[in-house]
Amino acid sequence: MKISYKKLWIRLIEKDISPATLRKDLNIATGTMTKLRKNEEVALSVLLRICEYLDCNIGDICDAIPDTDRYTD
Repeated sequence: MKISYKKLWIRLIEKDISPATLRKDLNIATGTMTKLRKNEEVALSVLLRICEYLDCNIGDICDAIPDTDRYTD
């Protein structure tokens, strides 16, 4: 499985919040923001802080995407 944070970026746009503001307000490390931008795994605690900040559920900011290449014959 892969993860996609596309929903996070859309939600930030809808709420008129820049990624820099999110990072500063939640004290998220720049490396973690890079991982989010690259759709890499980040700590669940970070995702939950983002959810609390945006007043949403975790499914509102990310999706688990099946890794189809992994199971091909």
